[in-house]
Amino acid sequence: MQGAGTSPQPPAPGPAPAPRPFRLRPAAAEPGGAMASRGRVLKLFKLLHRTRQEVFKNDTRALEAARQKINEEFKNNQNETSEEKINELLKIASDVEVILRTSVIQAVHTDSDKILLIPRKDLLQDNTPYLDKPTKKRES
Repeated sequence: MQGAGTSPQPPAPGPAPAPRPFRLRPAAAEPGGAMASRGRVLKLFKLLHRTRQEVFKNDTRALEAARQKINEEFKNNQNETSEEKINELLKIASDVEVILRTSVIQAVHTDSDKILLIPRKDLLQDNTPYLDKPTKKRES
């Protein structure tokens, strides 16, 4: 145990640690490189799953089927190295997310010949009333 006024013991003699070599950032970390693609892929993967959860809320069969399909498609292409092919796949995935978010609506069979539509709030738009006779614009 060292006292308050004593200095620490010098290190034991032996080989000095090797200096760390100077390294440039790898090309994969450059903007637009593989790491950027990886980040975009992960972001889109998560977005698809969030959209799936919102679109198919309370429908366990559809939620599970969509989860399996998303995971399968990403897994099938996880070893893709061509930047061009990755960008093409990302475009397809992005288009699928937009279609899911804007075009899919839930429906429930309430009777043998009736279906209840359950639109999400983000799909509802203001309704513009139809006019039989268009009004004329007034000239100033």
